[in-house]
Amino acid sequence: MSSLDLTPLREAIDACDAELVQLLSRRKALTEQVGIVKQQTGAPLYAPDREALLIKARREQAREAGVNPELVEDILRRMMREAYENQQGKLACVAPELSPVVVVGGDGAMGQLFVKQFLRSGFEVRVLDKKQQNETNDILAGTRMVLLSVPINAVEQVVSSLPELDENCLLVDVTSVKQAPIQAMLKKHKGPVLGLHPMFGPDISHWVKQTIVACEGRASPLCESLLEQLAIWGSNLVRIDAKKHDQAMQIIQVMRHLTTFVYGQFLAKQCHTLEELRSCSSPIYQLELMMVGRLFAQSPELYSDIMLAQFSDVEGLLASYQDTFALTLDKLQRGDKAGLIDAFSEAKQYFSDAASQFLSQSRGLLNKANDAKVLD
Repeated sequence: MSSLDLTPLREAIDACDAELVQLLSRRKALTEQVGIVKQQTGAPLYAPDREALLIKARREQAREAGVNPELVEDILRRMMREAYENQQGKLACVAPELSPVVVVGGDGAMGQLFVKQFLRSGFEVRVLDKKQQNETNDILAGTRMVLLSVPINAVEQVVSSLPELDENCLLVDVTSVKQAPIQAMLKKHKGPVLGLHPMFGPDISHWVKQTIVACEGRASPLCESLLEQLAIWGSNLVRIDAKKHDQAMQIIQVMRHLTTFVYGQFLAKQCHTLEELRSCSSPIYQLELMMVGRLFAQSPELYSDIMLAQFSDVEGLLASYQDTFALTLDKLQRGDKAGLIDAFSEAKQYFSDAASQFLSQSRGLLNKANDAKVLD
């Protein structure tokens, strides 16, 4: 064999890869068994302490073996995500008192997501959407929980059109604005009321680590039962006052969507094609383009509703944003490098505590973005 012959080395690498595939198959079977036990015992899908210990142990093992611990952690986290997906078939039910569940808007994308999840946990689930309007009273008869998954601009009208519900029925909404829907539900319903905001779209593959914001309406043990069920599915629950939620969403969602919406329109008017921009983009700009493209790949009605729902509340924020942009433009036009550095330093203070963490996390994302590039 020539010392420059790569064939036997490549064959050995192929053999290692084949062994890895077999190990992954074995691990998949084991994680599926874990899922069955969790479903039978009511254990939550996500065990953060177990995950942290596992990653710590394997990182230490990697160092001892002369393997990059970052590589090992990347592989482990990807395998864990796969495991969570494999454990979605049947899920534990810890709140049987909430069954039967009626999902209003259950034919929509987010409604279907909730329907599927409740069914996986063994709940009786009924769908009430436009096609079932003539059966409203029959569908709502005896229900213990009504979950509203309807467009933002339709929530109050849908709530007001509901027939009187049993006082022991839990009424919940999952829209991205909380104050107005909760007030509408409290006015309509005498029983327990809860506002939820899933901070994810209907395209998720599992619920583990997905954030759901919970805003109190009218407290009840049934509210706690639902939150416990969400926790069993692995959700990250954040409890917050409805007013504070809406104020936070004005920045997290509305301002973000508005600026992304404007930037997407700006790109569409330029002389460069998307392919040309992507071909010479750094990984960070590739990620930015992905996030812009993600918005325009989704429902225009949904994002229009989100932006319009709180526009009156963000007018001041938009004015401040425009002022900041104008001030920056003025510094650039005047060649004011010192002013730009001062503005940079001022903003940097806001991120100071998290800056190093963001830098590390973004580096991992950038590496993944670069790995995913396909070169012709």
